[in-house]
Amino acid sequence: MNKFSTKMLCRAGIIAALYIVLTLINPISFGPVQMRVSEMLVILPLFYVESIPALFIGCALSDIIGGFGYIDMLIGGGATLLAAIATYIIGKAIKNVWARFFVGALPPVLFNAFLIPIIFLLIPEATDQTYMFNVMTVGVGELLSVYVFGAVVYFAIVRLQKTKAGNLFS
Repeated sequence: MNKFSTKMLCRAGIIAALYIVLTLINPISFGPVQMRVSEMLVILPLFYVESIPALFIGCALSDIIGGFGYIDMLIGGGATLLAAIATYIIGKAIKNVWARFFVGALPPVLFNAFLIPIIFLLIPEATDQTYMFNVMTVGVGELLSVYVFGAVVYFAIVRLQKTKAGNLFS
């Protein structure tokens, strides 16, 4: 793997900071019924390898600041890291723009839907709902954030990369 360039490090810092801000300003970013608008950024590994650590750091810091502390940081950050790696691998394997988005956006939805509810099992006062109910509520929020807002980000980047301004995004 190549070393990160200054451009890549700057982009990673911006992604991490943007994730944190978008998470913390959204009142429904935490809890058993959540929709993190910041999760629209999880499609970025389809384009940028440096978004993998950036998303992990952004998620982990958001969870430690506004979530359920270290348990949330470890499980939430871990889910984001696993999803980002899987998304990156899919992005390398699939070249069709549409298929790349629809398949690449799936790991964040699945990892978060099934791993985040474990937090609520470990912190019983967080919710009195069942694991599968929380899988559904977290999964629906993730699905909306990634496949709606993430689609806007994804196709904007695809379009920008086809223009002269795309040099800023490559």
